Amino acid sequence: MDLTTLRAVLWDLRGRVLPSRFEKAQQPSPGTIQLGFRSLKGMVWLELSWQADSPRLTAIEAPPREGAGSTLAQQLQHSLRQLALVKLHQEGFERVVEFHFAPRPGEPIQRVLVLELMGRHSNLLLLDEQRRVIAPGRQVRDHQSRIRPISTGDDYCPPPPLQGHRPDKTERFERWQERLSLIPIPLKKALQQTYQGISPALATQLAGSWLTTPVDQLKAEQWETLHRRWCRWLEQMDLETFALQTNPNGSYRVWGENPAATQDSLALGLGKFYQERLGQRVLAKAQEELRHKIERWRSKEESELNDQQQRLKATENHAEIQQQADALLSLRQPNRDQINEAQKLYKRARKLRRSVAILNERIDHHQQRLALIHGSEGFIEEQLDAMWQDDLARKIGLQELQRELDDLLSPGEPPQSRRRQKQNQPQPLELTSPSGILVQVGRNHRQNDWISLRQARSGDLWFHAQECPGSHVVLKSSNAPADEDDLQLATDLAAYFSRARGNSIASVVMVPTDQLQRIAGAGPGTVRHGSGEIRWGHPQRIKERLFPPSLVEKTG
Repeated sequence: MDLTTLRAVLWDLRGRVLPSRFEKAQQPSPGTIQLGFRSLKGMVWLELSWQADSPRLTAIEAPPREGAGSTLAQQLQHSLRQLALVKLHQEGFERVVEFHFAPRPGEPIQRVLVLELMGRHSNLLLLDEQRRVIAPGRQVRDHQSRIRPISTGDDYCPPPPLQGHRPDKTERFERWQERLSLIPIPLKKALQQTYQGISPALATQLAGSWLTTPVDQLKAEQWETLHRRWCRWLEQMDLETFALQTNPNGSYRVWGENPAATQDSLALGLGKFYQERLGQRVLAKAQEELRHKIERWRSKEESELNDQQQRLKATENHAEIQQQADALLSLRQPNRDQINEAQKLYKRARKLRRSVAILNERIDHHQQRLALIHGSEGFIEEQLDAMWQDDLARKIGLQELQRELDDLLSPGEPPQSRRRQKQNQPQPLELTSPSGILVQVGRNHRQNDWISLRQARSGDLWFHAQECPGSHVVLKSSNAPADEDDLQLATDLAAYFSRARGNSIASVVMVPTDQLQRIAGAGPGTVRHGSGEIRWGHPQRIKERLFPPSLVEKTG
């Protein structure tokens, strides 16, 4: 978040939260705090983040309750209790915001919350009335910074002053051009090194396609165009005519040629923008971690499976070894050495014959684990394709998958962790069919097991894509008779929540849940069944029509 965006956010927030009563503080992640304020217009939530890669100040929708027990959140809750936010202060071109708190507007300031948005040096500090540090977002030790260490009890020292000239709209064009042209470097560097408050994003917005052009190669008309943009930016900063504009490439700007006023809060729009982008990044990270873990598991299982298959192949010559022993003892007068050799061959042949059953059992074990891994990959793909869910829900789904695989494929896990997981009841996706019948969709192995074997009742129907990894779908027809539309919905769901979702049509088997049998020794959700009815599902129909609220109602 650069200076221009910060100015725009403060302009928007002053009209929404000044004055307002502090009510709640919570810390959802180590580098982010969320503050709730009660104003005459209602509850307003602000998110203050000093994360090195995304420091920001935005407004957000009412967040879920998480992180209220952190030390920093409790210190803020205690220190700001019964106080009102009466001022938002930001000076010059510094990216430092001060939140001033007092019992009432016009009374002496008792607490100051300082948010410093300076990349990897960003921080949050709670100060008392003497501007001493009560609580820092992160402490800065002497060995981390010789210039400005920060600890509890220290007097607050502002960041070092900015380098460069302060932008001034009264500066003459010739003087402005002369300063930028002093050294023949690219225009982007010239803007950032010469003037304060010029971020890479703002430099791009000002310079456009001339960003990398050396200043000594710019033509007169280019200088004039650049100066007009420069003056427009400064004028909008002075007049505070800001509006949020998002671009298709994923960037945004808060000033421009014709800033259009929007009904929505600019700060709230930016909060949604950041939450969406950060959610996508967290989701991508969770996906990458899970994929790497699955690759390691698959490599290990394939290696062990190959080893057992090689051992099994080596047992195929046990009959030849037996014949060699028989031949030695069939001699007319075998000597002692020949008899001993025959006994060794008999022993080896018996050992090989006994090992066949054990090796086949081990091979089945590794094949089942590989099938479990293969099915998990389908669940991962489905979670990532579930654009009808928000990023947080998809991230939670991936994390649940990872915990499940850790439990199933890592036998060395502490038993108390296993007990804790067993206490958490699976939460499958639940939908309502056109006739009002509940339809359950398992989105991981445990959910499949839960709906198909533990919660199923006589009269329920089970659907699964034929010969394809995917979700179990259970139509709770034990509660009410199902018509053809209900059956087709469950069929389409089973096709969509499988690795056949990219097909235009997929075969789905329908079986009464009474006919399902758990496979002994196999992973959760692995079942066998008798003959069932083959139906045809249309995954794309689900993708296009199922999830709009007008067609289906979520019940879980």
